[in-house]
Amino acid sequence: MDPISERLRARHPQRIDLSLDRMRALCAALGDPQNKLPPVVHVAGTNGKGSTVALIRAIAEAAGLKVHVYTSPHLVRFNERIRLAGSLISDDQLNAILDRIEAAMVEMGGEATVFESTTAAAFLAMSETPADLAIIEVGLGGSLDATNVIDRPLLSVITPVDLDHAEFLGDRIEGVAAEKAGILKAGARGVIARQSEAVMAVIERRAAEVRSPLTVMGVDFDAWAERGGLVYQDQERFLDLPAPALSGPHQFDNAGVAVAAALELDLPESAIVEGLKAVRWPARMQRLTAGPYAERAQKVDAELWLDGGHNPHAGRALARTLAERQARAPRPLALIVAMLANKDAGGFFEALKGIEAQVFTVAFDGAAADPAALAAVAQGRGFGALAAGSVDEAVDRALALGAGRVVICGSLYLAGEVLSASPETWPV
Repeated sequence: MDPISERLRARHPQRIDLSLDRMRALCAALGDPQNKLPPVVHVAGTNGKGSTVALIRAIAEAAGLKVHVYTSPHLVRFNERIRLAGSLISDDQLNAILDRIEAAMVEMGGEATVFESTTAAAFLAMSETPADLAIIEVGLGGSLDATNVIDRPLLSVITPVDLDHAEFLGDRIEGVAAEKAGILKAGARGVIARQSEAVMAVIERRAAEVRSPLTVMGVDFDAWAERGGLVYQDQERFLDLPAPALSGPHQFDNAGVAVAAALELDLPESAIVEGLKAVRWPARMQRLTAGPYAERAQKVDAELWLDGGHNPHAGRALARTLAERQARAPRPLALIVAMLANKDAGGFFEALKGIEAQVFTVAFDGAAADPAALAAVAQGRGFGALAAGSVDEAVDRALALGAGRVVICGSLYLAGEVLSASPETWPV
């Protein structure tokens, strides 16, 4: 664990407690930095948030803007969560900001969770660093997420909504959608990804209540893959664009949403083109070409990939990506999977059922599912699955069995451990 993460875990409650009262009090004690940010793009959703944030950021930076970004979780170092005008926050600056956060908590006579503290730290650092735009990713949910103390965003973006974090958001899609739609604010346009009818009905109801105009994928604009590129169309334009530099067919939808957001921000088509080509986002179907695992794979002419998707929706996206890649260039496939114990492992493997692959299950440092139990779930969905003692062991066993394509997947925590062994592959 990096030093900043250790500090936060030692001094702040680890619980998740969705509420805005503590966050509003903490921000007030700090002088309400959330009201002193540059124009804000606020991004919520179940899947695709990080990729969409990365795409919008790449386009905005290609247009010459200085961009703040707040995302979570981090993969290797906590600093990845806070990007100030294009650069990751330094340890010295972050520690100084956290000192001020803790002093403010003493002043207000209360405490704040880790996420509330770090969100306040991001707002404070961003309010004191000049920039043209701030892109803020929701941590969990939306309406009661700590980032939702932002009352006047320039733009709200909602990526695909699905079931996840049922212990906090419930097990009904309408309830989850209501939480995500809570980021819609009066006068701020909402750019909405393709959604199910049930989800869209909830979003439209919230938008009408707060008078947030909507731009909806599949209604007001659309985007699709064609001739190796991305086609974007709305009521005013038809753009022939390069494919996003992120792997997987689902990234075309994410890119379409990012392009719609960029156009709402009046960013030029030339920046959209350059941003789509330049975007990077680790652990989202990322090809690993450096580090000890990749070196072992290269010795036997095998590919090594890393993907942090961890719920059924992400499983479906991974399945589409693998099916496309296997159809184009078939290779024996192995999946190395770890998941948090509270995730829907059955739904994840169910989404992958059409993929022919040998599965190896592993654990990571933290609240990971037991590898043997995870292997049993995979076996119940028709996979050949074996528990392994570590990623090292699983990679060696997969390659020994002749796998030509190995995908490490199922958790961003697992992805972080893999990337920590290959520091040259992050951050971007």
